[in-house]
Amino acid sequence: MKSKKLKIIPLGGLGEVGKNMTVYEYNGQILIVDAGMMFPDNNMIGIDYIIPDFEYVKQNAKKVVGILLTHGHEDHIGAISYLLDYVDAPVYATALTLGLVKSKLNRRKPTNEPKLQTVKAGETIQIGAFKVKFFHVSHSMPDCVGLGIETPAGLVVQTGDYKFDHTPVDGWPT
Repeated sequence: MKSKKLKIIPLGGLGEVGKNMTVYEYNGQILIVDAGMMFPDNNMIGIDYIIPDFEYVKQNAKKVVGILLTHGHEDHIGAISYLLDYVDAPVYATALTLGLVKSKLNRRKPTNEPKLQTVKAGETIQIGAFKVKFFHVSHSMPDCVGLGIETPAGLVVQTGDYKFDHTPVDGWPT
């Protein structure tokens, strides 16, 4: 019997600041982490923003079991309304992040009706083949989480953006 493999496919955010998006694929199921945008350089006249290349996600949209958002900065949520044009899966994020997402979705309605699910740091949820633990991280905005994504193939930790702040305003260090 051939062992099942976990595929980790970065669609943006590696080697660049912006358009963060990672696809985790295991046993015919896809979990997406973040759907960010990037602002153009000064020499990109007429370009308002840049989003990840969704082609792989579009081709495999029926396999997507969930979308996780680590925090509410544009480089992590800025492309969510465009992603939801192709993917009809629940979106999991903390309360503040979902509040920012709702505001974004009110400005641009996606093709698919969003299924927004609030999560808290410390929670563990099962999404298809993926067991996801949300853990608190400090960043330049509140209500940020990192992710422990567990599959039968192993555990992946995705932190999102974080900083080691020994005196965070909310009193809750990473």
